[in-house]
Amino acid sequence: MNRRKETITLSIPSGTKEQLEEIARCLGIFWGKSPSISGLLVAIAQQEFEVGEPFALNSTQVAALQQAVRLLQDSGFVEQAQTLSSLLLERGKLDPPMRQLLLQQVSHQATEAWRILIDQFRQNQQPFHLLYGSGQGEDLAFTVRYAEIAFEEKRFYLNIWCDETEDIKNPDFPELIHNRCLRLDKIKGVVPVNGHWRHDGLDTIIVYLHFYRGMVKAYEARPNDINSQEMGDVRQVERRVSNPFWLIREVLRYGEDCVVVSPENLRSLIREKLKTLCQRYDL
Repeated sequence: MNRRKETITLSIPSGTKEQLEEIARCLGIFWGKSPSISGLLVAIAQQEFEVGEPFALNSTQVAALQQAVRLLQDSGFVEQAQTLSSLLLERGKLDPPMRQLLLQQVSHQATEAWRILIDQFRQNQQPFHLLYGSGQGEDLAFTVRYAEIAFEEKRFYLNIWCDETEDIKNPDFPELIHNRCLRLDKIKGVVPVNGHWRHDGLDTIIVYLHFYRGMVKAYEARPNDINSQEMGDVRQVERRVSNPFWLIREVLRYGEDCVVVSPENLRSLIREKLKTLCQRYDL
């Protein structure tokens, strides 16, 4: 039985009929061999196509979704990260280099969920061999005896205790020479190896910090803090540190409200960084 149809009369400006036919042609809506305006109106009414201002992502939204993609990748949710990347490619206002980068991420089949495999090794206390691409373009191999995931400054990192020490030529902290902090997206492969798992965790040093002024009351304890106490107008914090790099960034961010009291080699390293900063500003 034929479906009942209704007829409407449209008053449209000159040239609009051709424009509607062109839209129908682009969308593949035809009556026979000719583009169908009636079919186009039906498709719009049934919400098969968008009308009005096209949905698009602005630069702020693109940046937020890029961060979400990285977090999903680092957390092992590869499929979800690829879905978001596809949305960015389809709807985001991207410059050519960023579009190329996202295309590589979406099409790159080697984006395996190393996070999932590493978490299994950690749970089973299974040592593993790790191949890593350094920022200098070198491939480094580590035999990992302990590993933990840490979140630092907007992304996840893999902290490991490894056998190898040759890649560190002049260590500032010999006590920590077996520790490494690795980006998850730079890992190229992991395989299990025989041997023992290190139950003592990462190597650490004890650092004493003094906080001043508003930070005396406002300081929030960190997981690795051993002790925190007010001493007059100073708060002294004793902390166990496995990677001074992140601590230095934290201390410099607080400015004059935070000072490293000990150990001396860490104080000296911060002192040299401050001297270099002063030279850059002609002080």
